[in-house]
Amino acid sequence: MMAKKVLHSLTLNGEQVDVATPSGATLLETLREDLRVLSSKRGCNQGVCGACTLLVDGKPVRACLTLTARCEGHEIQTVDGMGEDHVMATLQRHMVESGGVQCGFCTGGVLISARELLAEDPMPSREAVKTALSGNVCRCTGYRTIVDAVVGAAEELAQ
Repeated sequence: MMAKKVLHSLTLNGEQVDVATPSGATLLETLREDLRVLSSKRGCNQGVCGACTLLVDGKPVRACLTLTARCEGHEIQTVDGMGEDHVMATLQRHMVESGGVQCGFCTGGVLISARELLAEDPMPSREAVKTALSGNVCRCTGYRTIVDAVVGAAEELAQ
């Protein structure tokens, strides 16, 4: 038997979208399967790996643990919706230059977490960066290059 579909009105990356999803659908399922927004990745599906991290009302959340229905009336922002954000562009450039991007699977979630950190602490220490990114699992880089990227971006943005 097919699950009943529910119509949701969402604000995604500044645009109003209406989408019908199965009752109980997570935001990650809605984004990837219904809206074809693929920057938030399905990793562990348990909120542990951080690959699905995005912003709801400016705060990082795990899309795999967030029900779509709870996002109505809230601003959802994925890394795709931050193209004009100077801080995000600086972080992205430093990630590439430092070698913090390899397979790319974790990158969207890492960037969202790093962007939120810099909004709260424009000049974080290496330890603060490590703490802020502790909820993002990366199997390729060993993290040093990611931390280098965030610290480098912060230093550049402070100039």
